[in-house]
Amino acid sequence: MTKPKGFEKPIGFRDYTPHVVSKLRMIERNVLECMERWGYRQIITPTIEYYDTVGVASSTSDRKLFKLLNSRGTTLVLRSDLTAPIARVVSSMLKDEPLPLRLSYHANVFRSIEEEAGREAEFFQTGVELVGDDSPEADAEVVALAIASLQAAGVSSFKIAMGHMGFLNGLLEEVIPGQTEEQAQLKEGLLGRDYVGYRQSIEALHLEPEQKERLEAILRLRGGKEICTHANELSSSAEAAQSIAHLCAVFEVLEAYGVSEHVLIDLTMIGDFSYYTGMTFEGYAAELGSPVCSGGRYDNLLQQFGRALPATGFALKTNRIIDGVHGIRIEEKKSVRIEYSPERRAEALNEAARLRSLGQNVVTSLLHEEKGDAGGHGSVVEQDEQVIIYGTQKGGQ
Repeated sequence: MTKPKGFEKPIGFRDYTPHVVSKLRMIERNVLECMERWGYRQIITPTIEYYDTVGVASSTSDRKLFKLLNSRGTTLVLRSDLTAPIARVVSSMLKDEPLPLRLSYHANVFRSIEEEAGREAEFFQTGVELVGDDSPEADAEVVALAIASLQAAGVSSFKIAMGHMGFLNGLLEEVIPGQTEEQAQLKEGLLGRDYVGYRQSIEALHLEPEQKERLEAILRLRGGKEICTHANELSSSAEAAQSIAHLCAVFEVLEAYGVSEHVLIDLTMIGDFSYYTGMTFEGYAAELGSPVCSGGRYDNLLQQFGRALPATGFALKTNRIIDGVHGIRIEEKKSVRIEYSPERRAEALNEAARLRSLGQNVVTSLLHEEKGDAGGHGSVVEQDEQVIIYGTQKGGQ
C-alpha cells in the first residue's frame, strides 16, 4: 500500500477553508436561533457510540457505519445520524422531563462510502426532534419549522415533498398481499426515484391489468390537496385511508401556518422505509436535484431504548446548502489593522483592546521600518481594511 503524501486526506473527508467555515457558522447560528424561537433546546451527544445500542438502532445500513474497537474489544461506531443518539438520551437522562420534548442539534456525522467522487463520509446536519406527540399538529410543526429553517439558512427557493409510509404499505398489501420481497423491491424503486425500474418490477409480477394499473397510478399521485381524493379512490385499505386522512390533516395545519405554497403531496416519496413509520418529507432547493433536508415520523425507534414514544423530526443537509445553494451571502466584516513602532506598542495595543470591546475585528503588527518615521497617529484605508499607524514621533516625543 502506497504511503499517503503529506497533504492528502482520506477519501470522503474535506478541509473547510475560512470562507466556507463562515458560511457553515452562519447557517448553524441562524438556524439554531430559529429553532430556539420555536421552543427547541439544543442537545449535544458523543461523536462515538456503542454499536450494539445506537449503531444497531441507526437508520444507516451496517456496511456504511464506521466501526472501531476500544481497549476492551467492544465495538464502537462514529455516529451516522443524530436521531438514534437523541432517542438514547430521551429514554434515559430526559425520562422525567414533561412531554412533548423539543430538541435541536448541529453536529458532524459519519457514513462510510464507496470511493466515488463527490461523496462525503463526514458532513454536517442541523435538525430537530419532537418527541411524545403523534398528532398531525406535531408533524405539521416540524414541516413548518423545516421551511423556516431553510429560509434562515439562506435558501430562498425550494419545495417540500410530503408523503406517507402507511399509504404505500396499505396499497401494496392490498394489491400483492403477503409478497414481502416483491413489496420491498417496489419500495426500493420508489426510494431511489428509479421509476423505470419500478415499472419493470411491476411487469415482472405478471399481475392482472387492474392490479398493474393501481401500482402504476402511484407515480401520478403528486400535487396539492386534491391528491388525497385520488389516493382514496385508488385504495380501500383501512391503513391507506387512515394514512391519507393524517397526511391531509397535516396539510390543513400547514395552510393555517401560511406555508402550504412551499409544500406538495407526493406519495412516491417514502424516505428510508426501514426507518420511518408515517409521514415523511424532503426539501429540494431550486439549484439542486438532491434534497437539502429530510424528515418524518419514526414511532418505533425509542422503544429500542426501552421507552415507547412517538416522535417526528427533520435534519437540514448543511453541506449541500453550503456547496450548492447560491443565494447564501456572507457579510464580510471590515477589519482594522493597527501598526505600531516599538516605542508606541502599549498605546497601540490599548487602542486595539478598546476597538475589540466595541465589536471590531482588529489585527496588530509591528510597524515596518520604512513607516517608522511617520509622526503621530495616522489612519488610512487599504482595500477592505482600515489601517491605523502608531509611528515613532518626531523629536523623540
